[in-house]
Amino acid sequence: MKKYRFKHQNEEAIKAYIKANKLDAQKTDSGLYYSIFKEGDGKCPSPDSNITINYFGYFTDGEAFDQNQSFEINMAEVIPGWIEGMQLFKEGGEGILFIPAHLAYGIEDNGSIPGGSVLIFDIQLIKVN
Repeated sequence: MKKYRFKHQNEEAIKAYIKANKLDAQKTDSGLYYSIFKEGDGKCPSPDSNITINYFGYFTDGEAFDQNQSFEINMAEVIPGWIEGMQLFKEGGEGILFIPAHLAYGIEDNGSIPGGSVLIFDIQLIKVN
């Protein structure tokens, strides 16, 4: 029951954030929301691609929890929301991922990220290596 409550609360928080910030976002079947505002013209990553990205991670209240420039990582090493969301981008693309807890770290705390948190990432996909 607790997991379901977080899922519903996360969806409401994401919708409220999108509305308050006048963003145009799409929702996938998994519950991931995304907004791509620069399409890019390169290739899309696959679930096992190595990628190089710039990102800024924050909560719905605007508090930052992580950021990185020219970050290189294999897609197999990231949270499910990134695996799904990054495949929506092409090299050179920019946008935002709105990741509910069930596609991130779930209901358990993970370092400075409280359990059940919606994670928002401003993304720039530099390269699919």
